[in-house]
Amino acid sequence: MFRIILVILAAACLALPQAEKDLYAAEPCSDEKCLPPDCRCSSTNIPNGLEPAQVPQFVHLTFDDAVQELNYQVYASLFYNRTNPDGCPITVTFFVSHDYTDYSRVHDLYLNYHEIALHSITDEPATDYWRDITIDQLKQEFGDEKTIVSTFANIPPEAIKGMRIPFLQLSGNNTYQLGKDIGLEWDSSWPTQTFRNPGLWPYTLDYKSTQDCLLGFCPEDSIPGFWVAPVIDWTDQQNILCSMVDACVNIPDDVDGLVQWYIDNFNVEYNGNRAPIGFYVHQAYFNANPIHLEAYTKFVDYLQGLDDVYLVSPSQSIDWIKNPTPLSAGVRAECPQIEDLGCNKQTCQFTKGNETRYMTICGDCPDVYPWLGNPLGEAEV
Repeated sequence: MFRIILVILAAACLALPQAEKDLYAAEPCSDEKCLPPDCRCSSTNIPNGLEPAQVPQFVHLTFDDAVQELNYQVYASLFYNRTNPDGCPITVTFFVSHDYTDYSRVHDLYLNYHEIALHSITDEPATDYWRDITIDQLKQEFGDEKTIVSTFANIPPEAIKGMRIPFLQLSGNNTYQLGKDIGLEWDSSWPTQTFRNPGLWPYTLDYKSTQDCLLGFCPEDSIPGFWVAPVIDWTDQQNILCSMVDACVNIPDDVDGLVQWYIDNFNVEYNGNRAPIGFYVHQAYFNANPIHLEAYTKFVDYLQGLDDVYLVSPSQSIDWIKNPTPLSAGVRAECPQIEDLGCNKQTCQFTKGNETRYMTICGDCPDVYPWLGNPLGEAEV
């Protein structure tokens, strides 16, 4: 019997994705040992003990997948020249996947104060792939993608700070250890149903997380200084939970009803503990139904009519959490600064398998189509 138990335990251990590095099991967190600015326990408590009325409501507007000419034009018309209550430009976050992305347009988004984050090279549709992925595979999917984005969109690599796993399919410690290994600061792939009202604030993985584990494997070890930006679930009109807004099913089919549904979900946090709330969709959201763009535009206009609501990236809300100040003292000392490295736009043509691929980039065309293990597209020697 003892041998049978050992076999079962060994099999269970092998079933979990293992990080390459020797990590230590995370201990329970306490405010006495997890000290700001670089450590925060997983908690619904407002930073610095502020009252909700003293806290800016941060909203993360995000889009997953490729940036292309058509959706870029929508993004530009919708988001450019908008400012937050402090006069600084709003920031939308783009989780970019590689195939079919126009990197010159990624460069333009970055120049207009939007955050560019990583969403993998392949965007592989098989969820088991992401659940069981190894550190080495993740390094190719995200480490190589960071190289691709930085090189071909001509963005400083240090400006790329965040990631999101496709389908929000976590792989335990691997997801977060990989993020830290490649120089990222945060991940926004971990949904929560339990911590919706009150909402879960972003926190670090120095100590054991209290967040509910919904998809794949969640981290159990200590990964100091790496931040989780929780994906707080929405509810549809039948109170069914959904992490991505475009995955919600029972929703209004008219513009005004849709806007009110957006507002109702926003108000859960706005009228609660003001944890950052996200509006998470894929790039195809506006193509799926013609009313989506009109409703979305009206919702953004509504948010901009509130003088305590800030449309920011996870990086910016985390910066505030590290040094929380009441609204009366100003949300930030200065507006974000952007380093313009320029963009010499070129369109390159490649053969990938049996397909012809085009890639619009900043700089010189690579020898072959950049991909896993060859992010710079260098010819084989």
